Amino acid sequence: MTTSRTQKTLKNANISLVFSIATIFIGFFSRKIFIDNLSAEVLGLNTVASNLLGFLNLAELGIGTAISYSLYKPLFDDDRQKMIDIITVQGYLYRRIAYLILLVSGVMMCFFPLIFKKSELPLWYTYATFVVLLCSSVFSYIWNYKQILLNADQKNYKLVINQQSLYFLKIILQLTGISLLPHIGYQCWIVLEFLFAIIRTVGLNRIIRKEYPWLNVELSRGKSLLKSHKEIITKTKQLFAHKVGTIALSQASPMVMYAYTSLTVVAYYGNYMTIITGLSLLFNSLFSSMGAGIGNLVAEGNKQRINKVFWELFTSRFWIALSISIPLYFLSSSFVTLWLGKEYLLEDTTILMMVVIFFIGATRGIVESFIAAYGLYHDTWAPLAETALNIILSITFGYFFGISGVLLGITLSLVLIILIWKPYFLYIQGFKCSVWEYVVGYIKHLAIAAVVLLVSKHLYYYLPFYPSESISDFLIVSIIITLATSLFAGILYYIFTPGLKYFQIRLIMILKR
Repeated sequence: MTTSRTQKTLKNANISLVFSIATIFIGFFSRKIFIDNLSAEVLGLNTVASNLLGFLNLAELGIGTAISYSLYKPLFDDDRQKMIDIITVQGYLYRRIAYLILLVSGVMMCFFPLIFKKSELPLWYTYATFVVLLCSSVFSYIWNYKQILLNADQKNYKLVINQQSLYFLKIILQLTGISLLPHIGYQCWIVLEFLFAIIRTVGLNRIIRKEYPWLNVELSRGKSLLKSHKEIITKTKQLFAHKVGTIALSQASPMVMYAYTSLTVVAYYGNYMTIITGLSLLFNSLFSSMGAGIGNLVAEGNKQRINKVFWELFTSRFWIALSISIPLYFLSSSFVTLWLGKEYLLEDTTILMMVVIFFIGATRGIVESFIAAYGLYHDTWAPLAETALNIILSITFGYFFGISGVLLGITLSLVLIILIWKPYFLYIQGFKCSVWEYVVGYIKHLAIAAVVLLVSKHLYYYLPFYPSESISDFLIVSIIITLATSLFAGILYYIFTPGLKYFQIRLIMILKR
């Protein structure tokens, strides 16, 4: 990446990192208050309602990703008129998606008494929760779609500062209402959720107008412009299948679990997912802003530089993901015990599956970022196969093994499609070279990870501390395991792979400026 791209990436990463850390802490604090003042079942209801809405967002079809890809070239050329035309097409399509989601939601709500018949909560809780979440989603399609230009232009930090500040204010007010007004606490949560959806929309559009005063979108031109931007429709058709796979992975699991258990058990799973989601947020804040930079890098077409940056990002991402995953596996149950109590613990097998899925999700990003930069979405069979495997295996194994079986089904589908097919596809269709370089490199990275895991395991069990019994012991063990894992893995990756050497050179260049 050039100096400009690197500087923008670092700025986005720094801002995202600060807000991610704050989001993690407030997330744990708010969940604790929510459980204490309402119930685990209410949290489970929120999870399932969000998942239902997630399935409806399948109607987005992947248009946002296609638009983002289409914006890289006009941004590189500073072609403002083409950017206006592309955003206009997006607004036109998104308006129709919003109408479709509203229609399908109305039909779906007719079946809520059947879907939530196992719940002991009043039915109006379900309707109110879903409607408020639905409004927030629809707002993003009708009014907030222009934010995609900030992302493609590597100015996402402006969005993060505004939106996350409002999120923190909303959470503080919601927790205050739940704590001080317990009899109407959930009503307060619902009302504030709706009000802040409106406030976020207003704030976002003010940022867009200030940053891009020339961005005058006329949705009435959308239909005619769509005909001259057929590549958006082509990419959208390809991306739809990929979006199916993403939705199945992120939204189906809690619903399958609910079918075999209860909203309360889903909430227990959600507690661990709060930890994992927080770490994912922290992890992604370091890498998420790189997408546009990779897009610009690929647009330049320097194959040697592309290959060098790929391995630099791959190894650094693998290293950091490993440094998070190992402590997560050893210490997540200790954290839940200190945070909520022993009665909220899950089995070790379930936790292992969750950590494996987290690790695969954390390390898959670089391959997928380069696939997106090349616009390679025509392998539409892959996400459909992943979805079919995900659902079939989750339901099958879930019947026999419960939550652990559901997660095992997800893991197997990820291994086959994400770890095997996607890298092959990138190397053959994008890099246009033999995939054996990647196979050898990945095996080497995985072998180092196995060695680090074994050493970390022995270190953890020999430490004279009890992380489940006191916060001080937990902090001491967390620091020791995380630092030891990170340092040992970093040394091995530096010695045996070129990626961290490239990463070191980039850091030295940045520090010299």
